[in-house]
Amino acid sequence: MNARRTRFYLDKRNKRFMGVCAGIADYFGWEPVWVRVGFVASFFLGLGFMPFVYLAIGWFADAKPGMLYNESIEDRQFWTKLRVAPQRTVRDINASFRESDRRLRDIEAYVTSSNSRLANEIDKLR
Repeated sequence: MNARRTRFYLDKRNKRFMGVCAGIADYFGWEPVWVRVGFVASFFLGLGFMPFVYLAIGWFADAKPGMLYNESIEDRQFWTKLRVAPQRTVRDINASFRESDRRLRDIEAYVTSSNSRLANEIDKLR
């Protein structure tokens, strides 16, 4: 199964009840405790429809595939950033590639230049 890493899933391994709060925390990269506290606080502050929303999410959302539990920390952080702010992530990756491309161009210009000292060093290595 090819699981989409940018999708919301219920987190059944860290669940307390149905895995909704743990799934929300996993999706946004937050601590599950704070999501649970926020849910309970919203219920007591007058948002009485929250249990119905919670149950609906728990009923319709899919459980997180097992292969996604075995991701490295770096992969998990990357996919969390991508889910939360995809445009910023793409912009950061493009900037990184531009910087690498610029460095490669500088190296290529230096190597292919008419630098006699560099040419002599390369000839000595042969």
